[in-house]
Amino acid sequence: MNRRRFLALAGLSTVAAGCGTALGGGASGAGGTRTLRYQGWTGQVIPAELAEGLGYLPGLRLEWVGNTISGPQDIQAAATGQVDFGGAFNGAVVKLAANGAPVKAVISYYGSDEHAYSGYYVRADSPIRSARDLVGKKVGMNTLGAHSEALLDIYLRRAGLPDADAEKVQALVVPPVSTEQSLRQRQIDVAVLSGVLREKAVAAGGLRPLFTDHQLLGPFSAGTYVMTERFIREDPEAVRTFVTGVGRALDWARTTPRAQVVARMTDIVKRRGRAEDLDPLRYWKSYGVAAPGGRVAEGELRLWIDWLAERGDIDRGRVRLDALYTNEFNAPATASPAASGR
Repeated sequence: MNRRRFLALAGLSTVAAGCGTALGGGASGAGGTRTLRYQGWTGQVIPAELAEGLGYLPGLRLEWVGNTISGPQDIQAAATGQVDFGGAFNGAVVKLAANGAPVKAVISYYGSDEHAYSGYYVRADSPIRSARDLVGKKVGMNTLGAHSEALLDIYLRRAGLPDADAEKVQALVVPPVSTEQSLRQRQIDVAVLSGVLREKAVAAGGLRPLFTDHQLLGPFSAGTYVMTERFIREDPEAVRTFVTGVGRALDWARTTPRAQVVARMTDIVKRRGRAEDLDPLRYWKSYGVAAPGGRVAEGELRLWIDWLAERGDIDRGRVRLDALYTNEFNAPATASPAASGR
């Protein structure tokens, strides 16, 4: 794979701004309740689901339409009106906007901190100990062209690996629930693990981290929820309720004892009745969002505009930073951004 074009292979094809399917919102139900369609993640409670479970989305009802394992797919679904909000790595959001999609980031929903991060793990007996050792090796991740591959590329570049060698590092798509097993069975050489799946894998032993995104970039919000510009224009109050509620849920998760958060998440998963494994939830530690209320920081998007433009993956002139995101609908946050000592 040519690493200088990998984001183009992520499925982030051009989405026409006038796409006829971008309907911009679900229907209103009895009593004026607004329905927001979305995609979830198996065995996980995303911030929007937590917000609903905590009662922070008055007048809104979330309608689950299925699961995704890919941020780029999720935000494409939002851009084309298949769902009303979707979330992805900020680089993928930038890429989608550069291709003409009428979307705007409204709140950060995941990131990297000392508790929540993406780790690039090898087997304990693996000879891989540096970027140079990755040449010709296979790295398994949930999707191409998103957070995991971007951080791998940064790691290789910071180590001074020549482009010709970096292109020999094979990034492969492996379903998240199978990534640990694929590593242990030697089908891949490196596994990108995060969240509860990382915690569960590490607890089982026999693995060691090569590097983490937190080590590379420090604490940062890595991904945002996006909505279409049409949705935002036509129902700003629904957007305000959603963004403020998700922000409150993020702050609640940051400042509430972990055991209490896990108990609430477990209850949410049980109640939705999708026959999911509850065990991974006990390993949850943090959403990793850097700013109080999930407010979007300009620099967290500029980083990826600069990086993508330098690589030739986007035309810088097609992306306006001020048009990429808004904090207009995020009520002033009061919670501390500091971790809660878990």
